[in-house]
Amino acid sequence: MKSWAQVNIPSIDVGISVPQLHLTNSKTGKLQEVPNKSEYRMYVCGITPYDATHLGHAATYLTFDLINRYLIASGSKVHYVQNITDIDDPLLERAKLDGVDWVELAHSQIDLFTSDMVNLRVIPPEHYIGAVEAIPLIISAIKTLQDLGSIYPIDTDFYFSNSAESDFGGLSHLDRAEMEFIFSQRGGNPTLEGKRDSLDCLVWMSQREGEPGWTSSLGTGRPGWHIECTAIALEYLHPNSLDLELIDIQGGGSDLIFPHHEMCRSQAKILTGKELATNYVHAGMIGLDGEKMSKSKGNLVLVSELVRQGVDPMAIRFALISDHYRSDRMWGNELLRKATLSIERLRKALDGTSLAPTSELINEILAALADDLDTPRVISVLDLWVQRSFDGETGGDRSALELVLDALLGLKL
Repeated sequence: MKSWAQVNIPSIDVGISVPQLHLTNSKTGKLQEVPNKSEYRMYVCGITPYDATHLGHAATYLTFDLINRYLIASGSKVHYVQNITDIDDPLLERAKLDGVDWVELAHSQIDLFTSDMVNLRVIPPEHYIGAVEAIPLIISAIKTLQDLGSIYPIDTDFYFSNSAESDFGGLSHLDRAEMEFIFSQRGGNPTLEGKRDSLDCLVWMSQREGEPGWTSSLGTGRPGWHIECTAIALEYLHPNSLDLELIDIQGGGSDLIFPHHEMCRSQAKILTGKELATNYVHAGMIGLDGEKMSKSKGNLVLVSELVRQGVDPMAIRFALISDHYRSDRMWGNELLRKATLSIERLRKALDGTSLAPTSELINEILAALADDLDTPRVISVLDLWVQRSFDGETGGDRSALELVLDALLGLKL
């Protein structure tokens, strides 16, 4: 799958000291230092392309764009992989409902998603991998699990057997009743007859009438959702055999902690004997009118529609980072209005003849980002700097600040 256009990322002044990044690890619930490395491996779960990019998607990918930018600014290389679940039940159901070919629907929504990422200036992944193109390596991963005794059939489908050996539940820390309930709400089937355990997940579904299928030793069919990300991450991020964990960061929205990331972690542990990630990082949910924004609720605010209406993409970006990435928050017209005003004021200050000192401001921005991406604090110090500039303070370096805003926050002003 072709990724979207590369974003130009300026280098910040080598004289600027970039503090060590700290992120909240969902597995431990603690703020943890991201170990200093010359290269990082980051995997972020992508979209299922059956509908347009909404602001919940955008907030998630902006979170990991900020992480990507920060690690790059520290002088490191980031190997970033993202998948696209371009074969799954929701996609097939939407295509059937709309009377269109599922492949055409997927491609149209992928194109829309990538254009949104370009507008929001999100750095593209090094590898952007569709589930369809990854089916051979997914089959290979399933066969390895089968050889290890962790795969079993129910009729013509195959399931992965979670176990104590895989430390299943060690990420989400939910009790069994909570896991079974959430699993039933997010694509699982805990009551299916024939399961060894109610929380075992589908890895290979035999071909159903009217649906696509791929030939394999498991029979003609298609992969389950969770094994897709496990196989892609292990294949394209090339884990270092000397590391205790396979990759540095596994990321996505907080709704992926369970079951998706729990399942991926469990499968990876059986496949390799290692923990999948050093840090599990998750972004909060975006809501509208008091409810989570989701396709099923039909309460989506689309990035593409806002841009079509003439909204500045930088204002959208600014609005989405105005709250902390881990917080669940509401979108509204007032939030966008304030973000648009803040962007206008920031541009006006940068174009003015009096710029307040910027050295301390830049250090404050870096310190805030290093502290679990504290973007609300970043915005607060920027607002104070803008007002000081309007009040006539001088001594600032316009070029240095513009480079930092671009490189670290993705704001091209």
